[in-house]
Amino acid sequence: MGTLLIRPPGHRRDVTLRPAATAMVWIGEGHPHETIAVPGVALGDDDVLVAVELSTICGSDVHTVQGRRSAPVPLVLGHECVGRVIATGDAGATAVDGSPLRIGDRVVWSVTISCGTCDRCAGGLPQKCRTLGKYGHDRIGVHGDLTGAFASHVQVRGGTAIVRAPESLPASVLAPASCATATAWAAVARAARDRHLEGAAVRIHGAGLVGLTAAAIAVEQGATVEVLDPNPLRRALASRFGATCLDRDPDVVIEASGHAVSQSLEGVSTGGTVVLVGSVFPAEPVPFDAESAVRRLVTIAGVHNYTGVDLAEAVAFLAGRGRAYPFADAVGEVRQLAAIDEALVAAAAPDAPLRIGLVPGR
Repeated sequence: MGTLLIRPPGHRRDVTLRPAATAMVWIGEGHPHETIAVPGVALGDDDVLVAVELSTICGSDVHTVQGRRSAPVPLVLGHECVGRVIATGDAGATAVDGSPLRIGDRVVWSVTISCGTCDRCAGGLPQKCRTLGKYGHDRIGVHGDLTGAFASHVQVRGGTAIVRAPESLPASVLAPASCATATAWAAVARAARDRHLEGAAVRIHGAGLVGLTAAAIAVEQGATVEVLDPNPLRRALASRFGATCLDRDPDVVIEASGHAVSQSLEGVSTGGTVVLVGSVFPAEPVPFDAESAVRRLVTIAGVHNYTGVDLAEAVAFLAGRGRAYPFADAVGEVRQLAAIDEALVAAAAPDAPLRIGLVPGR
C-alpha cells in the first residue's frame, strides 16, 4: 500500500502517496493508454481515497474505446471496482447506511456523484443530478487524476453512494456490483413497482452480466424467467442463473441488450411492463406502435444508473441469496492493469467472458 503523509491544509487534505499512484489514461480512439504517476491528491471534506483491489471491464468501456460512445479526453476509464479506504477528508465520509467509513474498510461505490440538493436529488433521482459526475466518464483535471477505476487508486468524491463490501465475498463478485449488479437490481425493482413478481412470467433480452443478474434476482423473488440471446453459449449460461422457458406471454420484459427493443414491446402481455435498460449507446430509432401500447395497457419504463439504496440492496443480494449463483465465474480472466489495451481487445471478442478483471501492479 505504501506510505501516507497527510497534511491538513484547511478544508482540503493533502495526501502524499509513496510510491505514487498510477492511472491509465485514455487519450482517444486508436491510441494506446498512457500511464501517469499521481504522487498525491487533495481530498475534499467528504472524499475518501481508495486503494483498488480489482476493477472489471464493462461493455461501456469497450464501446468508448471503439468510438461508439462519446467521451471527453483525456480520461481514466473504469467504474466497476472494489477497494479499501486508505484516507478520508477532514469531515469524514459515511456509507449509505449512515455509519462512518474508517480506514481499512472494504467498499464499493456508485458510478455517479450527486449534489444531494437539486430538484432531481430531492425528488429521488440522484442518479440524474443536475450536476452529475460519473467515474470513468469525466475528463481528468478539475477533480484530479484518479477519477476512474483503471488505476491503482480512486478518489471517491463526496456525493458518492458508498457501501461496505463483505470480506467473505471474492473481489470478482464485488467489482461488478457498482454497475451490472446494481443496474440489474434497479431494473427488477422497477418492474416490481407495477406487480408482484411472485408467480410472474419474466422475459429478459440479453444474457450479458446485467441480464443474467436480473434473471437471478427475479427468480429469487418468485418469478419464472427466460433469457433470450443470439449467442448459444450465453443462453446455456443463463440456466445457471435460474432461467428456464416460459409457457405464456411475459408479464414483464427486461430489455438488457439494447438490440431487442421492438421485440420487447411486441412480446409483452396485456397489462405488462417493459423495462428498457440496455439502450445506452447510439442506435437506429425504434418504430413505436402507440395504439398497440395503449390498447394493451403496456407500461414502458427506462432505467439508467441507480440509487445508493439500489447499490446497497445489490450487495446484500450478492452476500445472501445471490451466493447460490455463479457470480464468481463471471470474471473469466484477470490481467495486470498495465495490459489494459490488450484486455480491452479481449473484452470485445465474441467469445469473451462476461468480465475481464484488472489488478494494479505490485
